[in-house]
Amino acid sequence: MPLPSPILDDRSYAQLAQELKARIPVYNPDWTDHNESDPAITLLELFAFQAENLLYRFNQVPEATYLEFLRLLQVPLRPAQAARALLALTTEMPQGVPVPQKTLARAGQLAFQTLTELTAWPLDAQAVARIGVAAPDADAEPEVYEFALRTALALPPALAEQPRVYFETRLLQPGEPLDLTASVDGMLWVALLAGSGYEAARLPGAVLNLGFEADAPAAPLAQSAPCAGLAGQASAPQLQWQVSTARPLRHGQPQYVPLALLGDSTRGLSQSGVLRLQLPRVAQDIGLPETDPDLAGAGDFPPPLPDELAARTVAWLRVFRRDGSTPGRFKLVVLNATEAEHARVAAPQFVGEGNAQPGQVYRLAHAPVLPDNASDAIRLEVEEAGQWLPYTRVDDFFGSQRESRHFVLDAEAGLVRFGDGLRGRLPQWGERIRCWGYRHGGGAAGNVPAGAIDKLELSGVKAANPLPAHGGADPEGLEEALARIPGELRRRDRAVTAGDFRELAAMTPGVQLGRAECLPRFWPQAPQVEAAGVVSVMVWPQHDAAHPDAPQPDAALLRAVCQWLDARRLVTTELYVIAPVYRKVAVSVAVHVKPGYGVEAVRRWVELVLRQYLAPLPPYGPEGRGWPLGRRVHGPELEAAALQVEGVEYLDALDVAGWDGEHWQPGTVTLARHEVPELAAISVVDGLPLPPPGEGVAPQPPDGVVLPLPVIRERC
Repeated sequence: MPLPSPILDDRSYAQLAQELKARIPVYNPDWTDHNESDPAITLLELFAFQAENLLYRFNQVPEATYLEFLRLLQVPLRPAQAARALLALTTEMPQGVPVPQKTLARAGQLAFQTLTELTAWPLDAQAVARIGVAAPDADAEPEVYEFALRTALALPPALAEQPRVYFETRLLQPGEPLDLTASVDGMLWVALLAGSGYEAARLPGAVLNLGFEADAPAAPLAQSAPCAGLAGQASAPQLQWQVSTARPLRHGQPQYVPLALLGDSTRGLSQSGVLRLQLPRVAQDIGLPETDPDLAGAGDFPPPLPDELAARTVAWLRVFRRDGSTPGRFKLVVLNATEAEHARVAAPQFVGEGNAQPGQVYRLAHAPVLPDNASDAIRLEVEEAGQWLPYTRVDDFFGSQRESRHFVLDAEAGLVRFGDGLRGRLPQWGERIRCWGYRHGGGAAGNVPAGAIDKLELSGVKAANPLPAHGGADPEGLEEALARIPGELRRRDRAVTAGDFRELAAMTPGVQLGRAECLPRFWPQAPQVEAAGVVSVMVWPQHDAAHPDAPQPDAALLRAVCQWLDARRLVTTELYVIAPVYRKVAVSVAVHVKPGYGVEAVRRWVELVLRQYLAPLPPYGPEGRGWPLGRRVHGPELEAAALQVEGVEYLDALDVAGWDGEHWQPGTVTLARHEVPELAAISVVDGLPLPPPGEGVAPQPPDGVVLPLPVIRERC
């Protein structure tokens, strides 16, 4: 049986007042007026009211004791998480505007702090790729074929004999990610565009910040890689950046000069981040080569641009990986970029003075304290005999000695606690304590939409976030902590059982997971084989606007969960963090509506109920936790869900079908243990006949063979 919650006294006001009135004949028989108009009855009711309040406070003793036990166990509340955003700055100052690190940007009243320094220049950028296409046909596209022939005839002799590869210029546009895997040269080209106030003499030696937002989908199941483990992350691909020059052509081709890479948080263009590049100091090493119009884009010549962009182009940057691999997809490339965080770094502050007592606790000036970064870790010092000595942050004092200079931080409350003199040195009487360097702030309010960050506390520069901020989360509430504590005592921050992996994955900081499932002995490369020592964790994002019915995580989310779990798994466990695998299903329902109910309203409700019943994310699904992994999609089960809709008298028919890659197979859909259904089509009709499941999803094949018509590509 469940453990009962003790109620020490549960009498209500009415019961207390009635009990007091019942005692009147025992103690004072002459008191016969028990109506509310009697002043003495009023006093009794007042005492009953006060007694009820005292009993309510008395009954809180078990909960207060529970919370005190949690404090003794040293299990603090989880702090907030700070949202991050990529900012693009603009200026019209010809000399550029230096933007120091930790400059404040605002979205209304919310403050964001820049994480990298940069100099904003009156320049813009346009990312371009040369995407391969088939050779033009002389009959189908005579004008395109004629242009290609002129280009081939204009090639220098050294290139005229080489095989010909054709491409089309693809610009990075909003909402259209640029896929470099389809490029003919494996390079990303970036055109530097002059803005208002641009002066060419200011450009030599300038440091440019290029911001990248990757569009990296999750890898297919068969290509899933294990978490890095003790071997650590693979080394980032080395990049080679070059800039076009105004030097004379060499062997008929333009010359490029390598650029110095000062910083790279993109790990070789494998994730989102910011790159810092320094341009050459010689003016001739930055410019545009002399190009024959017929040779635009041929060989090493930069790709052609529309006239309005070509008129503003002052130089070209290009990048490729030295190992020959190709970068992936990018949905944003901006100049004058910096990452900003919904947090601030605390200035030096005086915390207090020691009193030589065990377990000293001091409150910081700001709370909650955010998790430490490599550059923004909390620094605490105590003045001992005229010297400021640093103290080290630890999780607890169980491993501390008598003279260990350790402290424990309650990040959510902003409290610093010292040892008791046996485990951890305690500050003596009058020893001053100071602290600085920690980050504070955060919260879900920082997840602002695109364009919300529009103010920078620096004159001459404007800021904007082209994409929404993400990653912010509020601090943990007391009720959430009370529900989490039993699991914390069982896990001790270690992933051993399937429940440990599932619960720890859901607590990954900085990501918003909608669901996590653990698959023991599941090897993604061979799903049918049970592999000993292998654990796969399948995760779903909380939101996916592109695939609302079948949410898919991106590579960044998988990497964050993988790093979080990797530090908590057993050494002998081979860990995989994978995306969900969906099996398309189709449902057709014929309902009979009760008299007096609207047919269209009932049909919509039936469709909504079935969509929610088959949804993979909580709070939907058969048990409110999303559709279970591997559970079959059975027609009678869906009938029971549809019959719960008010207004449905009965079902004339309900059919289910599963997609096998080519056709819809009617009948119960059996799923593998790592699959969940994706409702690809649903039809709800009023009465018979019932349309086949999936009808209308795949296009009907035409009667003849489809042949393309020639399309003339206009060239301005």
